[in-house]
Amino acid sequence: MLLKLKPLSLPKNHLSFYPADDVKKPLPNKRKPKPTKLRDSVTPGTVLIILAGRFKGKRVVFLKQLTSGLLLVTGPFKINGVPLRRVNQSYVIATSTKVDISGVNVEKFDDKYFAKKAEKKTKKGEGNFFEAEKEGENALPQEKKDDQKSVDAQLIKSIECVPELKAYLGARFSLKDGMKPHELVF
Repeated sequence: MLLKLKPLSLPKNHLSFYPADDVKKPLPNKRKPKPTKLRDSVTPGTVLIILAGRFKGKRVVFLKQLTSGLLLVTGPFKINGVPLRRVNQSYVIATSTKVDISGVNVEKFDDKYFAKKAEKKTKKGEGNFFEAEKEGENALPQEKKDDQKSVDAQLIKSIECVPELKAYLGARFSLKDGMKPHELVF
């Protein structure tokens, strides 16, 4: 004798499901970011050696630390071609050489100064395909060139007061055969 079982019937509005037991709810992040601590060897006016990037091996002058934790440095541009730029302090070596930067005004430079401006993209048709490439070249605004010149002018005055400092900043740093980096004193 076979028994026929009726299928379990649920009300039609009973379609809610409960989450599985193994789905974990993420915990809220209670950590607050700490401001980046500046190394003791890096003080305003210290000559730094850049270790990576486009200007690796160049000596630059440290001006100030920005709110993001990055360092504001300059070559000066007229001496070694390094413009005002931001550098992470893990990519520099601090030297014992100092430059007097008391006359240099760096109040206007912050992270917003270096931010790129977002431009609206336009659709390119066949006719203006080659014209768009010509417009793509980014020219530095005149305001930034003037800022570089004003900082350089103030900085070069204090550099020229110290003999041999201009040649030192213009020279590139590199290691030769037999030089042991862990024994060097900067």
